[in-house]
Amino acid sequence: MWRVAGSADGPTVSSASRPRTPVAPPSRRGSGSTRTKCASSSCDCSVPPCRRTTCTGGPPSCSFPRTSWSDDLGEREARPLVPVLVGPTAVGKTAVAAAWAEREPVTVISADARQVYRNLDIGTAKPDRELLARVPTLGLDLILPGERYSAGRFARDAAEWLDRIQADGRQPVVVGGTGLYVRALTDGLFQQPPLDPARRARLRAWTEGVPAAQLAHWAARLDRRYAGGGRQRAARAVEIALLTGRGLTWWQEHARASGAMRPWYIHLTLPRAALRRRIAERVDAMLAAGLVAEVRRALTAGAPRSGPGLDGVGYPEVVAMLEGRLPESGLREAIFIATRRYAKRQETWFRHQLRGEREAGSGTVDVWTLDASEPPQDLADQVVARWRERAAPRSPLPSIRS
Repeated sequence: MWRVAGSADGPTVSSASRPRTPVAPPSRRGSGSTRTKCASSSCDCSVPPCRRTTCTGGPPSCSFPRTSWSDDLGEREARPLVPVLVGPTAVGKTAVAAAWAEREPVTVISADARQVYRNLDIGTAKPDRELLARVPTLGLDLILPGERYSAGRFARDAAEWLDRIQADGRQPVVVGGTGLYVRALTDGLFQQPPLDPARRARLRAWTEGVPAAQLAHWAARLDRRYAGGGRQRAARAVEIALLTGRGLTWWQEHARASGAMRPWYIHLTLPRAALRRRIAERVDAMLAAGLVAEVRRALTAGAPRSGPGLDGVGYPEVVAMLEGRLPESGLREAIFIATRRYAKRQETWFRHQLRGEREAGSGTVDVWTLDASEPPQDLADQVVARWRERAAPRSPLPSIRS
């Protein structure tokens, strides 16, 4: 059977005894991956490599149907249309949603992977109590630092929240900067292929022992279309690529499940200089509000220093300062740089993702890009007017049949 081994240079896959149809992980030399057809002549394995020795005649991987936006447009149109406010951190998504809630009975679904952690409020820029009293918000304070909350779990929870919100006669608005959470809800996550537990455990031991930058490097080598994310996403990309022979992006495209809703994206953007100013203002506000004390309390309560929760932007820098690895005088600048880089990754992800969905959907995916330089109240007026127009019932197209 195939065995996964780890080394200082990176993950490798070796074989103690070859299977009937030998398949190696994708080679990253030259033109890319190794193309291997499986034993069955009826298998349509057009992308590398098929991991099976026999097939049932289905598409690549045999048990995971190939899907795309164009495959299920009818089913997609039947899903509820829901507005989704996206954009980089500090662009003003929460403020626009709050102003929207003054005009319509809105309930917000937070699609932010950092805000699911209890007692981590300042560094994650959660809405304050006064705002939460005015704007019902779901998706906050779900787990403790150190626990894991996946995009798949978010998609399941958010689907239930959507049903509840609409049953109450309120307008759901998804607000978030975590692209994978948004995609899981709107697009559906792929059906993960079965992975051998023993091999996965050995590979996970390796991924947990290497720096995040090295992990991201290997994720990009194994999947040339890997768009980045965080340490957890990079580790998953490495696992999927080595244990299945196909990259994470391939599985996302060819084994995708249906999303819970049909999104109308409101993509908030800012000129680079303006966004940097807002990030600087936010960092100053967080430090003034007691970010360092928040981290001290979390560590005292047992939160892991580098585990889920405290691995979010801003927290590692405070931990480094508390441990003496970063001078206090350099804390503000370190958080500013980390936040600026995070915002750049977010913006790159959303631009790439939304552009790709426009192309794949042949115009069926609604994306409205809005400059967030204006005051939140003015932006909310524009958003509400556009939403009412977009959500208005449309007359059916006339039949072309006589």
